[in-house]
Amino acid sequence: MGTDGDRSILTVSELTSGIKTLLEEAFPLVSVSGEISNYKRHSSGHAYFSLKDERSQLRCVMWRTANRRLTFEPEDGMEVLARGVLSVYEVQGQYQLIARELKPVGAGALQAAFERLKARLEQEGLFREEHKKALPSFPERVGVVTSGSGAAIRDIIQVLRRRAPWVSIILRPTPVQGDGAAAEIAAAIEEMNDYGEVDVLIVGRGGGSVEDLWAFNEEAVVRAVFGSRIPVVSAVGHETDYTLADFAADHRAPTPSGAAEIVVRDMRELKDRSDAVLRRLCGGMTGYIDRYRQRIATAVSSYGLRRPVDQVGQYAQYTDELTRRLAERCFHVHETRVQRVGGLAGRLQALSPLSVLERGYAVCQRASDGRIVRGADELNVDDRVKVRLRKGEAFCRVEHLRGGAEQAAAARGNRRKEAPATFGLFDDPDNQEPV
Repeated sequence: MGTDGDRSILTVSELTSGIKTLLEEAFPLVSVSGEISNYKRHSSGHAYFSLKDERSQLRCVMWRTANRRLTFEPEDGMEVLARGVLSVYEVQGQYQLIARELKPVGAGALQAAFERLKARLEQEGLFREEHKKALPSFPERVGVVTSGSGAAIRDIIQVLRRRAPWVSIILRPTPVQGDGAAAEIAAAIEEMNDYGEVDVLIVGRGGGSVEDLWAFNEEAVVRAVFGSRIPVVSAVGHETDYTLADFAADHRAPTPSGAAEIVVRDMRELKDRSDAVLRRLCGGMTGYIDRYRQRIATAVSSYGLRRPVDQVGQYAQYTDELTRRLAERCFHVHETRVQRVGGLAGRLQALSPLSVLERGYAVCQRASDGRIVRGADELNVDDRVKVRLRKGEAFCRVEHLRGGAEQAAAARGNRRKEAPATFGLFDDPDNQEPV
């Protein structure tokens, strides 16, 4: 700040800052009504617009955090009530209203906003019938998105317990009116889809004014209902109340209790229907059986059916005859074979070496290799032999040989004495004397 005599000299920044301070202190919070013009939403999420009447206009800015709480989509020409604080944008030296809240003025404005958003969403196809999902016939788990302390949840629980007490109820409590309610409802619907353990979803609340029900007209809720993979039943307000969520839902119920009646079958109704079906089934089966019993009786009494029975008897008798003849033939063949086997056994017994042993003979085998000895010329002195008798065996050593080949055997014996001593399989190294 400079001085020129008694006058104070301010810079532009100092003057602007002083005006900003005076405005903010003089108008800490103001409410201004007017018509929106030049409405623009920046990519940052902030909104810039002007409020005007027939004589003046006021520049306004609405930060992203406040924008998220809007219950409608602002448009040029819409009459609104803005609440906020006055401030100065120092870069340009312009005063402006920093809006913290923005609401349409009057029911007419709300209805106009309703119709505009409805037309836009309808043009996108969010309300088309081909997108509607069928409700499950027999749900086991019902999800509910509503206030945890309102009358709506009490009505839903009461109806479900009366009509289908086996059904599980999974509640996701959420605010259903006021600032931020729409975002909470949309988040609750998405959480139920992520959870994925419910068969059908009831979204709604009890009755109220247009303002009270407005959260269900917001775009975030409508898109969450439309995008739900779980079938959604909308139950907002009373029978005459309609919201945009009703149009996007797979099914609309006039009231929360009506939604509960829609999603489950009454167990008494199911019992009556099952009894009726059972009676019709039993009656039909009885008639069916009676008709075929009569047809069978007629067929049994006919000649054409008796003839096959007689043929079966003839073949049964013929089979018995063949069985008897086969048994006789088998017995004859068996006796013949027994006699033949007996004769062969006798001849085998006569030729068996064991029979010879029974008569006192013995079989002499070389102990070294088990070969049968048929003559003395096949042995040498000191050879070991095994003598098989009728009962048992004897192991012996040859002391001398008698026969035409004594000299050859003796010569072989001399040569063996000169050779290194060896023993056969049956030799006893510890006992060299004959047994």
